[in-house]
Amino acid sequence: MSVMVARKKVVRKWEKLPGRNTFCCDGRIMMARQKGIFYLTLFLILGTCALFFAFECRYLAVQLSPAIPVFAAVLFLFAMATLLRTSFSDPGVIPRALPDEAAFIEMEIEATNGTVPQGQRPPPRIKNFQINNQIVKLKYCYTCKIFRPPRASHCSICDNCVERFDHHCPWVGNCVGKRNYRYFYLFILSLSLLTIYIFTFNIVYIALSERGREVVDCGPAVGCSLTVLTVLEVLICFFTLWSVVGLTGFHTFLVALNQTTNEDIKGSWTGKNRVQNPYSHGNIVKNCCEVLCGPLPPSVLDRRGILQQEESTAQEGSCPRAPGTQEPPATQGPGQPQEGAMKLQDGSIPPPSAVPVPSVSDTKMPEEKQRTPGELPVPPLDAGRAEH
Repeated sequence: MSVMVARKKVVRKWEKLPGRNTFCCDGRIMMARQKGIFYLTLFLILGTCALFFAFECRYLAVQLSPAIPVFAAVLFLFAMATLLRTSFSDPGVIPRALPDEAAFIEMEIEATNGTVPQGQRPPPRIKNFQINNQIVKLKYCYTCKIFRPPRASHCSICDNCVERFDHHCPWVGNCVGKRNYRYFYLFILSLSLLTIYIFTFNIVYIALSERGREVVDCGPAVGCSLTVLTVLEVLICFFTLWSVVGLTGFHTFLVALNQTTNEDIKGSWTGKNRVQNPYSHGNIVKNCCEVLCGPLPPSVLDRRGILQQEESTAQEGSCPRAPGTQEPPATQGPGQPQEGAMKLQDGSIPPPSAVPVPSVSDTKMPEEKQRTPGELPVPPLDAGRAEH
């Protein structure tokens, strides 16, 4: 006989999340799908630092101080830690509305705006919200079916609404939002210091080695190759220096004003309306403490939450019986076929689909009558049909 066994397949919530993101390590790592420039960032940082530690640091530690490679290692580890923390974390993605919630919001919007005549453009879906005696407009997202919180915006690359959206940074392979902005700022700050550090000591190394001809007593051929590598490091640091240091200065200005890149580009607080920034405390120290030292909100995605799906599988098996026992005869009811009709010519039992089931019109309800002692009661029609 066949036995139906129900198996539960564990499915994590990150497997069903919409948007254009990739997940690794069972949902612990969350990144954008476009990660090519992120790999270039890793290659430039790791390659430049590897050359510096392999060649220049050895000479500088002997000639100047052993603290030079130690401080460079600290800067390198801190920059890599903040980079990976920025790239592999949830920037503050806001979950999309469920179908029932989206339908309820649509009903509210229709009730508020009324029926729009055909051919006319519907009014913008906006809610007014007051923050520090300042009116802030909450815009409706047609993709996520929600009214976005203040300072949130929809990223067209990741296809998600991000809380306190700053920008999408391809160099880190992720959006920069409320949950990873401080790590992004610390990354570019530490990378600026590391670039300046390597660039400066490369110049010192070339000056101390007498224009590259006496390099750690390795001979002229090795000395020439080391000089070429040093010049390569200087060029990489020189071109990286302007962009990274300039970006760090720009975000330092934004942190001091408690403003985002998205708000600065759109001119939200410096446009024609001259609306005052309601999120600024009017104090640089307070703004920096809120952005860089404030409590970090937890992720609302619950990426590793469990969704259970049941799968029924049929297994063939037989039920053991004790020796000498017989199967008790089944009680026949109205509409149930006779025992002889339940068996085929070879003595096997037909499948359930081969057993005829009487219709309601062909079956008549038995009338109530007196039963003699020992006579079995006649089951009702529903009970007979339930057995089939």
